[in-house]
Amino acid sequence: MTADTGTQASGGAAPAGASAAAAVPQRQAQPSGPAGAPRAAHSSGREPVISVSGLAKRYGEVEAVRGIDFEVARGETFGFLGPNGAGKTTTIKILCTLANATGGTALVAGHDTATQRDSVRRNIGLVFQDTTLDTYLTAEQNLCFHAELYGVPRTAVLPRMRQVLDMVGLWDRKDSLVSTFSGGMQRRLEIARGLLHAPHVLFLDEPTVGLDPQTRSSIWNYIDELKGREDITIFLTTHYMDEAEHCDRIAIIDHGRIVAIDTPEALKASVGKDRVQIQTADNPAAIAALADVFGIEAAMHEGAVTFSVGSGEQFVPRLFSELSVPIGSVSVSRPSLDDVFMSYTGSTIRDAEASGTDAMRQMAQRFRGRR
Repeated sequence: MTADTGTQASGGAAPAGASAAAAVPQRQAQPSGPAGAPRAAHSSGREPVISVSGLAKRYGEVEAVRGIDFEVARGETFGFLGPNGAGKTTTIKILCTLANATGGTALVAGHDTATQRDSVRRNIGLVFQDTTLDTYLTAEQNLCFHAELYGVPRTAVLPRMRQVLDMVGLWDRKDSLVSTFSGGMQRRLEIARGLLHAPHVLFLDEPTVGLDPQTRSSIWNYIDELKGREDITIFLTTHYMDEAEHCDRIAIIDHGRIVAIDTPEALKASVGKDRVQIQTADNPAAIAALADVFGIEAAMHEGAVTFSVGSGEQFVPRLFSELSVPIGSVSVSRPSLDDVFMSYTGSTIRDAEASGTDAMRQMAQRFRGRR
């Protein structure tokens, strides 16, 4: 097993002793995973570029990833959707050779992440959740350093740099210090850097976290254009529902387990009901009345009494006429990915994040109490 080298400096998992042979123009066939291993179906019958079986990761008593299985087809945009602390980033770290699994296997571009780390690293690009750019260098210097780590031939660096910086609209700022870039510009530069050595797979860990909605939309325009220009597979983690809509397929992960995996439309169709949220004068009484009068199971989510019914708009008049508790407001929405998440996990993604934050706060308080 080879040692981890140069990961943070370059914003990717740099291979030790990367050679020119592993650089820009090279493309190799992608072997599939081992025969007979359990797999989630991948789209269009294409060969898998990522194959994961029984993957697990423990940190002491904490099970961050609990025996997950999935495949990602070549050329696919695959999303890991879940709240903070669900196991998304841990899974990416294992796939990018930045963490060791405690169980199961993972193959990326036909290479084992545990025993063929350098080969995996030559075939991937990685954009971290937190920026790893050297802000005291220019954009060009950051990319040249990355090219050096990956053994990109010197004659290929400038043409490839022009190509990726043009792709993200930053060629005219290549001589500017990164410290003068906005958050969105830095994110675009990191994506360009991750593409510089022409990887087979680009990993994006929460690529738009902390950015304003307009910049988030702009980043996704660049990612969508990227798919049309590069022969590449994209694996991304996100807790933004609207971002997950860009994916060909989504795996919903909760408490370290994959609870559903399919296309966004198929997942929404699996719910089959509208979501209704009401604000009332007495929410606990409203929940009890919904069960007694309509046989509907409701619960509090996002500060409102929430339940699912078929043809929600047609149900609303009955709600006002037959529910004994006064209703202050009502909203009806077609099935969304948030409804899918709630259907499979019992909570919305925002509720799950809130409970996770509360748990972390309680752990911190217990820790301080022992000091």
